[in-house]
Amino acid sequence: MTTTGEELVTARGGPWWWERRRSAVLDVGLAVVSALECGLEGVPFAREAGIPVPVGVVFGLLAGSVLLVRRKWPIAVVLVAIAVTPAAMGFLMGIVGLYSLAASEVPRRIIGSLAGMQLVGVLVVMFVRMRQDMAKGDVDVGDWIVPFASITTALGVTAPPLLLGLYVGARRRLMESLRERADSLERELQLLAERAEERAEWARGEERTRIAREMHDVVAHRVSLMVVHAAALQAVARKDPEKAVRNAALVGDMGRQALTELREMLGVLRSGGEGERRRVSASVPLAAVGVAAAAAASRAVDEAAGAEGPCLSEIGELVGQSAAAGMVVDLSVVGEERSYAREVESTAYRVVQEALTNVHKHAAGAKTYVRLAHRVSEIAMQVENEPPSGAVSSAGLPSGGNGLVGMRERVSALGGVFVSGPTDAGGFRVSAVIPAS
Repeated sequence: MTTTGEELVTARGGPWWWERRRSAVLDVGLAVVSALECGLEGVPFAREAGIPVPVGVVFGLLAGSVLLVRRKWPIAVVLVAIAVTPAAMGFLMGIVGLYSLAASEVPRRIIGSLAGMQLVGVLVVMFVRMRQDMAKGDVDVGDWIVPFASITTALGVTAPPLLLGLYVGARRRLMESLRERADSLERELQLLAERAEERAEWARGEERTRIAREMHDVVAHRVSLMVVHAAALQAVARKDPEKAVRNAALVGDMGRQALTELREMLGVLRSGGEGERRRVSASVPLAAVGVAAAAAASRAVDEAAGAEGPCLSEIGELVGQSAAAGMVVDLSVVGEERSYAREVESTAYRVVQEALTNVHKHAAGAKTYVRLAHRVSEIAMQVENEPPSGAVSSAGLPSGGNGLVGMRERVSALGGVFVSGPTDAGGFRVSAVIPAS
């Protein structure tokens, strides 16, 4: 990041009020030269004023050394230069002081006032001295030359340092403004990059949540039925070989279905991941990496959401699988059947699937009712089971506690309503209403 303001002063490390060491050396050198000039000019001043020469020299040395503080107090330097103008000393101090004043941050009205005072002072002093020289006979020229020379000298001493100082000050302020704008732009770019990283992280979190939900829905139901059939297969393997063969075939079919769904999901994720890796591997700025990562994650979500998923027409087959696993399940459909958006049908299917899976886990052998209602602007589903029979033993299926959370997230994402809880009779009910569009 570029350095401005206090950071710039700290970085340069000049002594006292100087920003650079070379600035301090320059000002000290100018002050020494100005002090020597004023000290030498103090000799004729002391003779004209009738004071001791050492006093005039000391006065000149002190007046000339004021140039040392031209960067910190330029007004004081110009005022001293104006004050010593009648003594015909401080030529260098007046020029450098006026330049420093014009280049500083002092208001323009003050700069104009002091420059005018110095112009008038030099003009008057030159006019008076030239008149005195002509009266003494030291100079023999026309009367017109006195005002011309006075005006020319006053303008020559005042205008160039004033204009140069104004130019340097304006250029310095412009550079500082550009430097501040560059700092501001860099901070904005860094903030955008951080926001892009946060957005990418949020998108990755959403993608992980979606993957976990899909994996749970795909694996939990199929594997639960496989475990139930395996338990039934173990129970009837010796007593009813034909039923054992049917159960084994069902276990194989469900395993293949689970593998097929997992393979489709992993294919979508792998294709999205390769695209993201290609984009990240390119040499791009940090902000572009964050935006690309967020866009890649968003596209992966869209691609996965747009993949072919289960639909409402497969709910009969889903109920049949549970019935084949020994569950007493009743399916009722109310209203005219019609097609819905893909995500609506997929969500409705997953809700019924997860509810049946929970019955297998927690209420094995309980009679279950699956109700599906097609309404004008929405579709409603309800899965309710009676209290489990104590005579039927559970298959010992583990529970991660994510099924109801996943169903609620799916339904809420489509603007629907999800309710679940125990019934008065001791069973459990899962209800969901999803808008049709």
